[in-house]
Amino acid sequence: MSKERTRRARSRRTWRGIAGVAAGVVLVGGGFVAANAATTTGAAKKAGVHYPVDKKADGVAAVVSAANAFLNTLDSAQQAQTVLDFSQANATAWSNLPCGSTCRPGIQFGSLSDDQLAAAENVLKVALGSGKNTGYEHVLETLKADDVLASAQSTSSDSAAPTDGTSSAPSADPSATPTDVPTGAPPSGGGGGGGLGGYGSGVYFLAFLGTPSAHGTWQLHFGGHHLAVNVTYKDGRVAGASPFFTGVEPTSWTDDDGTTHAPMAKFRDGLLKLTGSLNTAQLSEAKLSESFGDVLLGPGEDGQFPATKEGVKAGSLSAKQKKLVLEAIHPWVADVDDATAKQLMKTYAKELDQTYVAYSGGTGLDTQGDYVRIDGPSVWVEFVCQNGVVYRDQIHYHTVYRDHTRDYGSEFSFS
Repeated sequence: MSKERTRRARSRRTWRGIAGVAAGVVLVGGGFVAANAATTTGAAKKAGVHYPVDKKADGVAAVVSAANAFLNTLDSAQQAQTVLDFSQANATAWSNLPCGSTCRPGIQFGSLSDDQLAAAENVLKVALGSGKNTGYEHVLETLKADDVLASAQSTSSDSAAPTDGTSSAPSADPSATPTDVPTGAPPSGGGGGGGLGGYGSGVYFLAFLGTPSAHGTWQLHFGGHHLAVNVTYKDGRVAGASPFFTGVEPTSWTDDDGTTHAPMAKFRDGLLKLTGSLNTAQLSEAKLSESFGDVLLGPGEDGQFPATKEGVKAGSLSAKQKKLVLEAIHPWVADVDDATAKQLMKTYAKELDQTYVAYSGGTGLDTQGDYVRIDGPSVWVEFVCQNGVVYRDQIHYHTVYRDHTRDYGSEFSFS
């Protein structure tokens, strides 16, 4: 088997997940329940609409072609789950919670066949950034982390909790109150998964809000626990790459083959370099009086940017420190395709002098309540540390990237 075929086979197993979705099983509340298996019973399923595919397309047209190729693998009922209205209700239906289809629309990856999963994977690969530890690669690593979390959650409560960030099973206390608990009502136009929640890469959902096209407006909407990707297209270009939520638990682990994973190290390290460059006076100016248990602008908080910017103004920083601000922003922006990310970074660079850096708690990003924010005329990035949900003796990360003027492609009003 070639290296590429081996990689793709491993990727498809990742989408299936530790939670056993290939057998129609997902984790819910620490136990196992049957999910909708990807099998046909009774009469053959009705064929779906055939969409045009252009394998030579590039840019947004290539994303459209990949989306159409995926849709062509689906029957009519699956297509109806996947192609939904580009409405405010559907677009804003994303979450950082393990709440399955009760808080997000689309078709569940755990319900797809191998061929369908491969086609869905290709949509994300074409649409997202190609940088190391960002974009498409970051999505893959985040889903692997969710599989580790699913496996750990299913382990008996008398297992020893790891202290070194490895994938050993933690001690799960079912009586403790987690910070990532399934809540929320079904979104308008919600889709597959039968409302099942839980952890694992199979409990992720893909939707196209509006019909993928090089004309008109539509959105690539993908997510599950600790991930929300929202890329809005308008007339053949990317009109918005946010909101983008990403988090992780465990923050790092080591596979049986010795491979170490740390999906958010690049995100964290950029902020550590930035805050580590601030002198005593700058740290004092950047310090926030508030304490934070989560990001301010998470799910359901659209348009709720603080009226007043706080912290140390980037315009007052040295040239080296200004560069560190931009480097700290980049991993979040790099979730979208490389060309769009480059344009967004140019905008944020032009606005840099009016951008603020702030923090709360400590700057080590290793303790509950450690929090860093970057707030500009356009860009908004938050990073917060929380106590672990399953890995209770560790922390986990919540972060969000938004844009004051480009969230959801500026299609909706949140005033």
